[in-house]
Amino acid sequence: MEIQGLLKGLVHTYHGKDTPVDYYIQVGEDRMPLNEWLGQELTITYMGEKNCIACGRKTNKTFNSGYCYPCFTKLPENDLCIVKPHECHFDQGTCRDESFGETYCMIPHYVYLALSSDVKVGLTRKNNQLKRWVDQGAIRAIPIAELPTRRMAGELEVHLSQFMPDKTNWRKMLKGDVKEADLIALREEAYGHFPEEFKPYQLREDEWVDITYPVLETLEKINSMSLDKLDTITGKLLGAKGQYLIMDKGVFQVRKHAGYQVKINA
Repeated sequence: MEIQGLLKGLVHTYHGKDTPVDYYIQVGEDRMPLNEWLGQELTITYMGEKNCIACGRKTNKTFNSGYCYPCFTKLPENDLCIVKPHECHFDQGTCRDESFGETYCMIPHYVYLALSSDVKVGLTRKNNQLKRWVDQGAIRAIPIAELPTRRMAGELEVHLSQFMPDKTNWRKMLKGDVKEADLIALREEAYGHFPEEFKPYQLREDEWVDITYPVLETLEKINSMSLDKLDTITGKLLGAKGQYLIMDKGVFQVRKHAGYQVKINA
């Protein structure tokens, strides 16, 4: 199988805890299913050109996983408040696009606990949590609060990050080097740190999500492979987790290379 065009990233479908996530690599409008190619040779060839994933213009360098510099500085999805939601400035009238803010930020968000390398606190839009958790390579996760806006979720996340990590160790995540943890007990511990004004938003359902990934085997040493250093990346596909392809010669971060023109053979 061969597909060629603008690399966009990995997309996936969750089927429940007992079934590995279905992974696809998206190139242009085409999607190559990856689960069926596990154990087979996969080759990714850089065609020497990069294009913005938003406007399509040719660019020498991409920003924030696939954007040209003008789109990086102008589009609302690239504003600093996307990675620092507690700094949302929608109420100041300075949002880059009010309709974007109303659609993606002024809506309910979850604050959650997820287990990927260790337990971390994070946030995501309500109904987007499975995509978020899989993109992070989490093997287990549970929402602990539902807030009415992204900013409020960001404020709670920043507060809780004083007491627990808010980052994933991607190397440990890919190795499967995960410490077992009781999310319900940790949730109760987190509730003890909730400021008074956030306590009404606590979620008490005792159901977490378990996630299984299509991984044949893990690597003892994690070497990152990049199309900025290699024109062609090839090897046996061992698995997919988060936004990474795990190959016998190293790992390839797909989203980082969004906007690259590639040819992929399996």
